[in-house]
Amino acid sequence: MAEVMRQRRGELGLSQAELAERAGVGVRQIRRYEAGEQEPSLSVGVAIAKALRITVTELTGERPQGVNLTGEWWMSWQTFKDGQEVITAQEVRFTQEGELINVQTLTRGIEVDDGGYHWHGELRLWDNEILMGWYAANDGSVRSKGTMYFVLHPHGISMEGRWVGLSYDGKVVTGWGSLGRDEEQARTLIDQLKSSKA
Repeated sequence: MAEVMRQRRGELGLSQAELAERAGVGVRQIRRYEAGEQEPSLSVGVAIAKALRITVTELTGERPQGVNLTGEWWMSWQTFKDGQEVITAQEVRFTQEGELINVQTLTRGIEVDDGGYHWHGELRLWDNEILMGWYAANDGSVRSKGTMYFVLHPHGISMEGRWVGLSYDGKVVTGWGSLGRDEEQARTLIDQLKSSKA
Protein backbone atom coordinates (compact mmCIF):
# COMPACT_ATOMS: atom_id res chain seq x y z
CA MET A 1 0.00 0.00 0.00
CA ALA A 2 2.83 2.41 0.85
CA GLU A 3 4.41 2.01 -2.59
CA VAL A 4 1.06 2.41 -4.37
CA MET A 5 0.36 5.63 -2.46
CA ARG A 6 3.77 7.13 -3.26
CA GLN A 7 3.64 6.13 -6.92
CA ARG A 8 0.06 7.24 -7.55
CA ARG A 9 0.56 10.53 -5.70
CA GLY A 10 3.58 11.17 -7.94
CA GLU A 11 1.59 10.34 -11.09
CA LEU A 12 -1.02 12.91 -10.07
CA GLY A 13 1.62 15.48 -9.12
CA LEU A 14 0.32 15.81 -5.56
CA SER A 15 2.39 16.70 -2.52
CA GLN A 16 1.83 14.81 0.73
CA ALA A 17 0.06 17.92 2.09
CA GLU A 18 -2.30 18.06 -0.91
CA LEU A 19 -3.14 14.37 -0.58
CA ALA A 20 -3.73 14.81 3.15
CA GLU A 21 -6.08 17.72 2.52
CA ARG A 22 -8.05 15.84 -0.16
CA ALA A 23 -8.35 12.75 2.03
CA GLY A 24 -9.17 14.70 5.18
CA VAL A 25 -6.25 13.43 7.27
CA GLY A 26 -3.09 14.96 8.70
CA VAL A 27 0.15 15.19 6.73
CA ARG A 28 1.89 13.23 9.49
CA GLN A 29 -0.50 10.30 8.88
CA ILE A 30 0.21 10.34 5.13
CA ARG A 31 3.95 10.21 5.91
CA ARG A 32 3.42 7.20 8.19
CA TYR A 33 1.30 5.41 5.58
CA GLU A 34 3.85 6.06 2.80
CA ALA A 35 6.73 4.94 5.04
CA GLY A 36 4.87 1.68 5.75
CA GLU A 37 4.86 2.41 9.49
CA GLN A 38 1.09 2.27 9.74
CA GLU A 39 -1.91 1.29 7.60
CA PRO A 40 -5.07 3.40 7.41
CA SER A 41 -8.42 2.30 8.75
CA LEU A 42 -10.97 1.25 6.12
CA SER A 43 -12.75 4.63 6.13
CA VAL A 44 -9.44 6.51 5.76
CA GLY A 45 -8.31 4.05 3.06
CA VAL A 46 -11.50 4.75 1.12
CA ALA A 47 -10.88 8.51 1.39
CA ILE A 48 -7.26 8.13 0.24
CA ALA A 49 -8.27 5.90 -2.69
CA LYS A 50 -10.87 8.46 -3.73
CA ALA A 51 -8.32 11.29 -3.49
CA LEU A 52 -5.90 9.24 -5.62
CA ARG A 53 -8.68 8.34 -8.10
CA ILE A 54 -8.13 4.60 -7.73
CA THR A 55 -10.13 1.79 -6.16
CA VAL A 56 -9.52 0.53 -2.63
CA THR A 57 -8.44 -2.76 -4.21
CA GLU A 58 -5.80 -0.93 -6.26
CA LEU A 59 -4.67 0.99 -3.16
CA THR A 60 -3.92 -2.31 -1.42
CA GLY A 61 -1.68 -3.32 -4.33
CA GLU A 62 -4.08 -5.77 -5.93
CA ARG A 63 -4.51 -5.48 -9.68
CA PRO A 64 -8.14 -5.74 -10.77
CA GLN A 65 -8.82 -8.17 -13.59
CA GLY A 66 -10.46 -5.56 -15.79
CA VAL A 67 -10.45 -4.96 -19.49
CA ASN A 68 -8.10 -2.23 -20.72
CA LEU A 69 -9.73 -0.04 -23.37
CA THR A 70 -6.85 2.42 -23.77
CA GLY A 71 -6.06 3.27 -27.38
CA GLU A 72 -7.61 4.56 -30.56
CA TRP A 73 -11.24 3.75 -31.37
CA TRP A 74 -13.79 4.82 -33.97
CA MET A 75 -17.13 6.15 -32.72
CA SER A 76 -20.10 6.27 -35.06
CA TRP A 77 -23.15 8.38 -34.25
CA GLN A 78 -26.72 8.64 -35.41
CA THR A 79 -27.44 12.34 -35.14
CA PHE A 80 -29.70 14.89 -36.79
CA LYS A 81 -29.44 18.27 -38.50
CA ASP A 82 -32.50 20.22 -39.57
CA GLY A 83 -34.60 17.13 -38.85
CA GLN A 84 -32.57 14.91 -41.20
CA GLU A 85 -30.59 11.89 -40.00
CA VAL A 86 -26.82 12.15 -40.29
CA ILE A 87 -24.47 9.23 -39.57
CA THR A 88 -21.00 10.37 -38.55
CA ALA A 89 -17.79 8.62 -37.53
CA GLN A 90 -14.92 10.07 -35.52
CA GLU A 91 -11.61 8.67 -34.41
CA VAL A 92 -11.15 9.05 -30.65
CA ARG A 93 -8.50 8.25 -28.06
CA PHE A 94 -9.36 6.42 -24.83
CA THR A 95 -7.02 6.89 -21.87
CA GLN A 96 -8.00 4.52 -19.07
CA GLU A 97 -6.99 4.74 -15.42
CA GLY A 98 -8.72 1.98 -13.49
CA GLU A 99 -12.45 2.32 -14.14
CA LEU A 100 -12.22 5.90 -15.49
CA ILE A 101 -11.74 6.51 -19.20
CA ASN A 102 -10.97 9.94 -20.63
CA VAL A 103 -12.17 10.36 -24.21
CA GLN A 104 -10.80 12.90 -26.71
CA THR A 105 -11.69 13.21 -30.39
CA LEU A 106 -8.88 13.00 -32.93
CA THR A 107 -11.05 13.91 -35.94
CA ARG A 108 -14.26 15.92 -36.45
CA GLY A 109 -15.96 13.24 -38.54
CA ILE A 110 -17.72 15.73 -40.80
CA GLU A 111 -17.07 19.32 -41.88
CA VAL A 112 -17.78 22.17 -39.46
CA ASP A 113 -20.44 23.57 -41.82
CA ASP A 114 -22.26 20.23 -41.66
CA GLY A 115 -22.17 20.12 -37.83
CA GLY A 116 -18.81 18.48 -37.11
CA TYR A 117 -16.97 19.44 -33.93
CA HIS A 118 -14.31 18.23 -31.53
CA TRP A 119 -15.39 17.10 -28.06
CA HIS A 120 -14.03 15.45 -24.93
CA GLY A 121 -15.66 13.38 -22.22
CA GLU A 122 -15.35 10.78 -19.54
CA LEU A 123 -16.72 7.27 -19.22
CA ARG A 124 -16.79 4.99 -16.20
CA LEU A 125 -16.54 1.23 -16.71
CA TRP A 126 -18.92 -0.78 -14.52
CA ASP A 127 -18.34 -4.53 -14.00
CA ASN A 128 -16.42 -4.81 -17.32
CA GLU A 129 -19.79 -4.57 -19.03
CA ILE A 130 -21.31 -1.07 -19.03
CA LEU A 131 -19.81 2.34 -19.79
CA MET A 132 -21.63 5.48 -18.68
CA GLY A 133 -20.48 9.06 -18.91
CA TRP A 134 -20.66 12.53 -20.41
CA TYR A 135 -19.38 14.54 -23.36
CA ALA A 136 -19.00 18.27 -24.10
CA ALA A 137 -17.96 20.18 -27.22
CA ASN A 138 -14.47 21.69 -27.30
CA ASP A 139 -15.34 24.27 -29.94
CA GLY A 140 -16.51 27.46 -28.23
CA SER A 141 -19.31 28.16 -30.70
CA VAL A 142 -20.80 24.67 -30.30
CA ARG A 143 -23.07 24.13 -27.28
CA SER A 144 -23.45 20.34 -27.64
CA LYS A 145 -23.09 18.30 -24.46
CA GLY A 146 -24.81 15.31 -22.92
CA THR A 147 -24.58 11.74 -21.71
CA MET A 148 -23.42 8.41 -23.17
CA TYR A 149 -24.38 4.83 -22.32
CA PHE A 150 -22.66 1.85 -23.94
CA VAL A 151 -22.74 -1.93 -23.48
CA LEU A 152 -19.32 -3.50 -23.96
CA HIS A 153 -18.91 -6.60 -26.10
CA PRO A 154 -17.89 -9.56 -23.83
CA HIS A 155 -14.40 -9.57 -25.43
CA GLY A 156 -13.98 -5.78 -25.31
CA ILE A 157 -13.83 -5.43 -29.10
CA SER A 158 -16.80 -3.10 -29.61
CA MET A 159 -19.53 -1.15 -27.83
CA GLU A 160 -23.14 -0.29 -28.62
CA GLY A 161 -25.37 2.27 -26.98
CA ARG A 162 -27.06 5.65 -27.05
CA TRP A 163 -26.32 9.29 -26.47
CA VAL A 164 -28.72 11.91 -25.11
CA GLY A 165 -27.94 15.58 -25.14
CA LEU A 166 -28.22 19.16 -26.28
CA SER A 167 -27.88 19.31 -30.03
CA TYR A 168 -28.28 21.62 -32.99
CA ASP A 169 -31.80 20.19 -33.38
CA GLY A 170 -32.99 20.57 -29.78
CA LYS A 171 -32.39 20.55 -26.06
CA VAL A 172 -33.08 16.82 -25.61
CA VAL A 173 -32.04 14.77 -28.63
CA THR A 174 -30.98 11.12 -28.72
CA GLY A 175 -29.52 8.64 -31.17
CA TRP A 176 -27.58 5.41 -31.47
CA GLY A 177 -23.84 5.27 -30.89
CA SER A 178 -21.24 2.58 -31.46
CA LEU A 179 -17.52 2.04 -31.08
CA GLY A 180 -15.22 -0.24 -33.01
CA ARG A 181 -11.51 -0.57 -33.65
CA ASP A 182 -11.95 0.80 -37.18
CA GLU A 183 -14.42 3.06 -38.97
CA GLU A 184 -16.07 0.27 -40.95
CA GLN A 185 -16.84 -1.74 -37.80
CA ALA A 186 -18.30 1.32 -36.03
CA ARG A 187 -20.54 2.21 -38.99
CA THR A 188 -21.68 -1.41 -39.43
CA LEU A 189 -22.72 -1.53 -35.76
CA ILE A 190 -24.84 1.62 -36.21
CA ASP A 191 -26.59 0.04 -39.19
CA GLN A 192 -27.28 -3.11 -37.16
CA LEU A 193 -28.61 -1.09 -34.22
CA LYS A 194 -30.92 0.91 -36.47
CA SER A 195 -32.35 -2.18 -38.19
CA SER A 196 -32.70 -4.38 -35.08
CA LYS A 197 -34.16 -1.71 -32.77
CA ALA A 198 -36.48 0.06 -35.22
